[in-house]
Amino acid sequence: MRNPLNQKISDIKPSGIRKFFDIVAEMPEAISLGVGEPDFDTPWKVRDEAIYSLERGRTFYTSNSGLKELRVAIADYLKRRYDLSYNPMSEMLMTVGGSEGIDAALRAMLDPGDEVLIPQPCYVSYEPCTILAGGVPVPINLKEENEFRLKPEELESAITDKTKVLIMPFPNNPTGAVMEEEDLKPIVDLVIKHDIFVLTDEIYSELSYTGKPHISIASFPGMKERTIYINGFSKSHAMTGWRLGYACGPEKIIAQMTKIHQFAIMCAPTTSQYAAVVAIRECDEDVKNMREEYNDRRRYLLERFKKMNIKCFEPYGAFYIFPSIAEFGMSSEEFCTRLLREKEVAVVPGTAFGDSGEGNVRISYAYSIENLKKAMDRIEEFVNELREKN
Repeated sequence: MRNPLNQKISDIKPSGIRKFFDIVAEMPEAISLGVGEPDFDTPWKVRDEAIYSLERGRTFYTSNSGLKELRVAIADYLKRRYDLSYNPMSEMLMTVGGSEGIDAALRAMLDPGDEVLIPQPCYVSYEPCTILAGGVPVPINLKEENEFRLKPEELESAITDKTKVLIMPFPNNPTGAVMEEEDLKPIVDLVIKHDIFVLTDEIYSELSYTGKPHISIASFPGMKERTIYINGFSKSHAMTGWRLGYACGPEKIIAQMTKIHQFAIMCAPTTSQYAAVVAIRECDEDVKNMREEYNDRRRYLLERFKKMNIKCFEPYGAFYIFPSIAEFGMSSEEFCTRLLREKEVAVVPGTAFGDSGEGNVRISYAYSIENLKKAMDRIEEFVNELREKN
């Protein structure tokens, strides 16, 4: 029989995050710190609006671009929070989570052979989506001594005449790294100098702990016309299962993304869109409270790793910590496998986020402080036993 499979698809490896998630599902006593999903309930007023929309029979398709009322609300929010100005009628698209926006943007922008610069470690979807769009992923290995921030010399050395898109994954999953204004300025200069485009994934923009406002690279002069801005509701508003994100950018790019979305998806979930209007307009305080709780958990983990003498730079964004396990002389995969088998704690190998993640593991603190304490006690036992054997 002829091979029914597309070779490009077959060659893409499954997500390294889901591998451990699936194992944990079969271990009832295990504690999972592996999945980046808030443990908070979606704010009640958002759920209530969803219920109300169902009771009113609002179960029809919206336009391909999304509910007009929601796009207007998002435009107001982006202006209010990040000084970003987008026309909600022509420069915005509602997507099925931020991941669909990433996929559609790359498919809309890339021709075969175009290179996409991907700072790593990073979210698992960028490289596969680049390949599926016919592009060539070019990793830029970020360094812990630079707090996993992209440096201009690293960017400059990766740019070629085939470079078309730079992905900016900040605040970062898995490292928790952020890029502040002084970090972004030289990157902007290089992007404009070399006439390349930017896909900025700012899904964690509300989860920043620097004490300074989050700065979007799209807000710099000369950048709006060359940037696709990705965001959504999953992380900031604890709405992962609602599957709702959005993309903003130049009208000519958004029009092509909408075409892809039109044929592949039709529209984002209608009930989620009605609920998101309330989320974006009325839930600033809920987001603030969740951010403060995450910050408490972040500090707790940093203190525990410090007491364990585990090297770990301080993350200032998202809800992940990325400690080094290099001292134990084993791969990240082996460390995580043994930790799960011997102590029933699941964390994710750094290599799930690119080869440069080797020697680190990702721990999510989107879990209750009680679970974090139990897990950290088990991790401490594991680390002490490894050191005793050495």
